[in-house]
Amino acid sequence: MTLDERALAFQCGGDWLYGVASLPAAGGRRGVLVVVGGPQYRAGSHRQFTLLARDLARDGVPAMRFDYRGMGDSEGAARSFEDIDEDLSAAIDAFIEAAPGMREVVLWGLCDGASAAAMYAPSDHRVSGLVLLNPWVRTTNGLARTTLRHYYRQRLGERGFWRHLLSGRFDLAGSLRSMLGTARAALAPGSPGSALPERMLAALSSFKGRIMVITAGADLTGSEFCDLAAAKPAWTQLLRAPSVTRHKLEGADHTFSRRDWRDQVSAWTSTWVRSW
Repeated sequence: MTLDERALAFQCGGDWLYGVASLPAAGGRRGVLVVVGGPQYRAGSHRQFTLLARDLARDGVPAMRFDYRGMGDSEGAARSFEDIDEDLSAAIDAFIEAAPGMREVVLWGLCDGASAAAMYAPSDHRVSGLVLLNPWVRTTNGLARTTLRHYYRQRLGERGFWRHLLSGRFDLAGSLRSMLGTARAALAPGSPGSALPERMLAALSSFKGRIMVITAGADLTGSEFCDLAAAKPAWTQLLRAPSVTRHKLEGADHTFSRRDWRDQVSAWTSTWVRSW
């Protein structure tokens, strides 16, 4: 299917924001808005967001990617992913105006873009779905536990690690200090109730739409999310709901940088968005 790409300019809080809409010739009632994680702009790492939007449009799904305030070409002061609700609302307005016939939007985000999308979605009736890639649920002790479980365990099984150790070129004392420091952080008291994972859980629990979660097997951010989901009963219950679909791409890195990984994410997204 052919597609039409349009540059968009729209205002948010007195600042001009810029984006690109990839629109199929036949239109579509459900579109995908890419929520950029920072610090990035609307093309994404290795043009990930550009290629995703074009793939979706060729499959008949309108797609839009944009720079929120303080990022890329957009005006305004830099801000964190927790302070872009107004930007998302303005982008959805512009997207719906640019895509006649579109009535609902799926928010698609990577890393802290996924977290921003998750926390915004319940407040906007136009958002019917979420695609969350390697969602950012970072806490100090969560990262420490994930690093111990995934990074250090993997290192102990690598031949290169033992080869360097036996050759005398390995800083064993320094590595032990680092590992012990990580272990202490993992055992430290948890974060207070206002921590990011709790706020995300509350938001997702109140969201009435559909959710797809995609994690990369070789990514600590994705692993931290999976560990949290497995360890906390409330998260486990949420992610087992019929409205939630989960995929894990073994071996993939944080941004799904290889072409086959990127294509798989695109295919999962397109099939899911068009399935309901």
